[in-house]
Amino acid sequence: MPETPDRDQTGRKEKIPGPTVARLPIYFRCLAELKERNVRIVSSGDIATAAGIKASQFRKDLSYFGEFGIQGLGYPVEDLLDRIRSIMRLDRRRRVVLLGAGNLGSALGNFPGFSRWGFDVVYVYDSADEKIGTTLNGIPVEDIGKLPKELDVELGILAVPPEAAQTCAELLTRSGVSAILNFTGRPLTAPKGTVIRNVNLTHELAILAYNLAGEPDLVV
Repeated sequence: MPETPDRDQTGRKEKIPGPTVARLPIYFRCLAELKERNVRIVSSGDIATAAGIKASQFRKDLSYFGEFGIQGLGYPVEDLLDRIRSIMRLDRRRRVVLLGAGNLGSALGNFPGFSRWGFDVVYVYDSADEKIGTTLNGIPVEDIGKLPKELDVELGILAVPPEAAQTCAELLTRSGVSAILNFTGRPLTAPKGTVIRNVNLTHELAILAYNLAGEPDLVV
């Protein structure tokens, strides 16, 4: 069963800070790489260095989820990797639908990292005649006009033109998708309970350009 956060003295679940949640995938990646190198025990300092943070921050992040490690020895890599996998709900495969099979969508559909982390793209949809009927990483590209319909997936990826973002988001939620990774650059509105993560590539490049100009680092 996935691990849950500790409860406070009133029995309520302790709210996990957003930055802590954002660092969990970094710890997961670091531990996965250590396991591949057959490292069995690791210190908080080693993981913190790999993650680019302080060891005290790493220990504090873990403390939200219970007791970890062996006093005076460190953290068994495989055990900690399994526990973080459980905390992140990565201990089972997740089915994904991708809307958009253009340049960006094709790159995302062919990205091998999804499968390594337990995410399986099982549906791809597009509106372009030249895309419909082709395959993307072995998945047939279907006509987006078939949506909405029950897809039996939890996660959706939006890689469509910005002007189609909201309409496509609505197609996803009406098809049973409850979490959306949005690459369109447009803000979305969705039913309560839908989780949306926005990835704006041009926004990130603009911040890099600002910092290259020698200006003080932005706090984002």
